[in-house]
Amino acid sequence: MSAAEPLPLVRSSHERGITTLTLDSPANRNALSAGLVGELTDALTRCGEDDSVRAVVLTHTGNTFSAGADLRDPPPPEALVALLRRIVTLDRPVVARITGHVRAGGLGLLGACDIAGASRDASFAFSEVRIGVAPAVISLTVLPRTDPRAVARYYLTGERFDSNEAARIGLLTVTGADVDAALAPVLDGLRRSSPQGLAETKRLLTAKVLEAFDRDAADLSALSARLFSSAQASEGMTAFLERRDPAWVL
Repeated sequence: MSAAEPLPLVRSSHERGITTLTLDSPANRNALSAGLVGELTDALTRCGEDDSVRAVVLTHTGNTFSAGADLRDPPPPEALVALLRRIVTLDRPVVARITGHVRAGGLGLLGACDIAGASRDASFAFSEVRIGVAPAVISLTVLPRTDPRAVARYYLTGERFDSNEAARIGLLTVTGADVDAALAPVLDGLRRSSPQGLAETKRLLTAKVLEAFDRDAADLSALSARLFSSAQASEGMTAFLERRDPAWVL
């Protein structure tokens, strides 16, 4: 790599049928920038074309899996839809491995994954309402996974919650002090499963989610674009970047 080339935002490694894709954008806490979304979508597409890949693990560097949309370089809503759909339609299982914080759009990635594990010190929040927008596009993958009463609370308040609560409401599959120990039997099971069996079983599991994509993705993308261009979102994002309360806080 020449000195002029930017460092990759998504790194890839492979071991015994498992490709690990690591979000590696520490400068913005792995926020979903246009660049990161594009690189991750491309990396997942390559995994789908590689017969040596039995499953994909999606993880991160640093103490944050993803801080949500990059407010300085946000991806178009359609690009985020395409990324989430790529995870859902990939004919290999995708496993989230989390050892840090997950916020807003990062929870959309988590919801898109087939299996998700996190360490006990991870934390989660749907923080969109606190900057004047809504968890629009990510609802495509979050709502099918989560308890309706719980997600109503966390969508509407933006409260933080821990790994045990994330598992209770359906966002996580497993949690433990050592996330790798918690996920070890999962990865062993995937390695023992046939590629055809995994692909067809995943299609059964994701059929209803894809119906929601076909029905709602365009409307949710339009809602997201409208909200992000609003005066309240401008105040909310400015307040966030300036580390102050927005004007509406009572």
